[in-house]
Amino acid sequence: MKKAKDIMSTDVITAKESMSVKELAKLLYENKISGVPVLDDNGKVTGVATESDLIDQNKKVHIPTVVAILDSFVFLENPEKMEKDIKKMAATKVGDICSHELISVTPETPLDEVATLMAERQVHTLPVMDGEKLVGVIGKTDIIRTLVLDK
Repeated sequence: MKKAKDIMSTDVITAKESMSVKELAKLLYENKISGVPVLDDNGKVTGVATESDLIDQNKKVHIPTVVAILDSFVFLENPEKMEKDIKKMAATKVGDICSHELISVTPETPLDEVATLMAERQVHTLPVMDGEKLVGVIGKTDIIRTLVLDK
C-alpha cells in the first residue's frame, strides 16, 4: 500500500499569513494549484489557503432568519457564521481568509487514509507534516496521478 510520502509533492509552494489576497490568487493561478499551506513569520504551518477561500470572498452574504418574540430576537440560524463570512469577504491578507483548522497527515499515512480524509473532510490541499516540519503537500491531482500511473 502506498503512503503519503510516495505521492506527495516535496517542492511545496507556500504563502505567508501577511501575503495579500491578490498575491495569493496570482500564486495559485500561475502555479496551476488549488491551495497552499500558510506559514506564520516563524515558518510554522498555521493553516491552508485554497481557491475556495478566494471564491468565498465574492459570494453573497446570507442574512440569518430572525423571529421577534415580545421584546426579544431569536436567530433561527447561526449569526456567528454571517459574521465570519463578512470578515472573510472584507479580508485583505491570507491569514484572514485561510482555514486555521490544520488538517494534515504524516509521511507514513497510508494512501487509503489520505483519500478518506480528503473526501470526508472535503480537504483538497493536505500538508504532510513530520512533527512540526512541513515535508510535502498532497493535492487532488496527486491522488488522481497515482490512480492513472498505477494502472
